[in-house]
Amino acid sequence: METTERHTPDILNCLANLSSDEVFTSPELANRMLDLLPQELFSNPKTTFLDPCCKSGVFLREIAKRLLKGLEKQIPDLQKRIDHIMNKQVFGIALTRLTAEMGRRTLYCAKKADGEYSVATCFKNEQGNLRYMRCEHTWENGKCNCCGANRAQYDRIETIENYAYPFIHKNLNKIFQNMQFDVIIGNPPYQLSDGGGTGSSALPIYHEFVNCAMELNPKYLVMIIPSRWFSGGRGLDDFRVKMLNDKRIRILHDYIDASDCFPGVEIKGGVCYFLWDRDEKGMCSIYTHKKENTVFSERYLLEKGTSTFIRNMEMVDILHKVQKQKEKTFDELVSSNDPFGFDVRVENSYKRIKPNYRLVKDQDSVAFYYNGWRKEGVGYVSRESVRKKTEWINKCKIYIPKAWGVGDMSSDWLSPFIVKSESCCTETYLVVGPFDDEHKAENVLSYMQTKFFHLMVSLIKITQNTMKKSYSLVPLQDFSHPWTDEMLYKKYNLSKDEIAFIESMIQPEKNTSTYEDPKRNTT
Repeated sequence: METTERHTPDILNCLANLSSDEVFTSPELANRMLDLLPQELFSNPKTTFLDPCCKSGVFLREIAKRLLKGLEKQIPDLQKRIDHIMNKQVFGIALTRLTAEMGRRTLYCAKKADGEYSVATCFKNEQGNLRYMRCEHTWENGKCNCCGANRAQYDRIETIENYAYPFIHKNLNKIFQNMQFDVIIGNPPYQLSDGGGTGSSALPIYHEFVNCAMELNPKYLVMIIPSRWFSGGRGLDDFRVKMLNDKRIRILHDYIDASDCFPGVEIKGGVCYFLWDRDEKGMCSIYTHKKENTVFSERYLLEKGTSTFIRNMEMVDILHKVQKQKEKTFDELVSSNDPFGFDVRVENSYKRIKPNYRLVKDQDSVAFYYNGWRKEGVGYVSRESVRKKTEWINKCKIYIPKAWGVGDMSSDWLSPFIVKSESCCTETYLVVGPFDDEHKAENVLSYMQTKFFHLMVSLIKITQNTMKKSYSLVPLQDFSHPWTDEMLYKKYNLSKDEIAFIESMIQPEKNTSTYEDPKRNTT
């Protein structure tokens, strides 16, 4: 009788993610990260490991498996080897009560470390070395001064999770007294809701785990985090500067599409994991992954004259040619966020107050561009309601969305439009200009619709949010005439291979730049 071998799936491959903020790590990904470490660590009975942001317990389990094999000759007795590993080498801090129980089931094969079914016989308490301690936020002016959490959002009773993570609230010594860890590894939470938005507008928190881990001074640090820190962003500028100038980051795996690491999860800008080596400095081995393709380069994370990490080596070569010209940059023409002062918030909150506008033009009102105007029609507001840059109202301007694309240069395309008449806008848009000369605005627009322009923007832009600084590597041109890609390729002496790279990577959309006439809504 023909028999079929049974396949028992790994339960940790079957977990559904709770959200894109706290995603579970697969065993396969955890092992790729563990492969970055010197493997002799797993043959040393004194090596200590900490996962400070334990969810499923996958890192600790895979570490324990490697130690079981690596210490087989030194500690032949299986039970003694298990107890030594669990008691002396493998430690974890759970994010929540739920993940604490989940992690113990994964690591000890039991809900309680000292339970009847636990693989370890060395513990006299149910938490073992995978612990959870509820902490409280330390509120100051409506925010936690440790993690920045919004008090209105996270000041909760004891029976409800408050997401005051013990590791970044400096409670490590209360959990593991005076412990020194050789390796810290994990997949931290990515962000906290601030009550006013999600995604790139929410409050990042993963960098706090990296900072706290470095403060403990382990020999090695391995973490997987969103790649948004490459170009900074809300609360990440200091972290970006610190990381890009740290020559102890020796290996970096950068995934343009986060679903290559976390199937079914969208994390705009991708994710990366890295090896930080306390005792070794030098260039970083960089692996850039996009679907089936991986590009390797060995270089420092920060190129001369830049303040952000450039993900693609071909783009670095093009940047060097552009920088030889020593030109001013396009960000000089781009406004700061909320150019006309309509981003007003509820007191002690990030919640926006919607501006008052009408769809009918009144006397002395000006055209008002807001999120959704293409569907509902251009709005109109009084001149008195404009809080900033009132001198720009009557001038010709180019409007560009503050958020566009998804952070993928192969598909992102900017859709600017020129407004010649009196107008202003919400924080949805930035202003390019303004211009006294309408023809100059047209020539600027022609430049903004080149592949070259989009490539230079993508050196910094890796998420939807595209602030003024995203245009700081785009060279400024002479706008007495229009521009084409062919003119720009010739000006910067790009090679056939570099031109082919730009042409293959940047895909323009059709009919993306327009003139808008707000008078069409006038009744």
